[in-house]
Amino acid sequence: MTIQAHLVEPEDIPYIWFDVKPLIDKALKHSNGELLTKDILELVLQERQYLFVGTIEGKIQSALIGELIDYPRKLVFRIITWSTSSGYDYEKWMPLFNTIEDFARNKQCDFLEAWTRKGLARKIKWDNEHSIITKQL
Repeated sequence: MTIQAHLVEPEDIPYIWFDVKPLIDKALKHSNGELLTKDILELVLQERQYLFVGTIEGKIQSALIGELIDYPRKLVFRIITWSTSSGYDYEKWMPLFNTIEDFARNKQCDFLEAWTRKGLARKIKWDNEHSIITKQL
């Protein structure tokens, strides 16, 4: 079983959106309605957000949406949504965060940030600060 992570370029979005949309919809069920999937599509196409997919044997099994946040003193890569096809098994996907961390470092980010449920924060072993989890780079 080969697990890989890929940053999806905006021009490739139309070819995979059918596979990615249900994963993003699944993650957005846990939000407060700030974004719809169509909003994310538009932001990714405008390169204001980034789409990473996780694949097993070439089939998309995980999707992560993130954006760069330019605070006055730090640059952060904020994870907006992350879901897997099973809805769990996040632990097996953790090695793929190397791809996300490398992307953030290449963009000169100081840390990763995700607003998440406490259960996921425990599973991925990030620092939990006000239900915003962070990881220094």
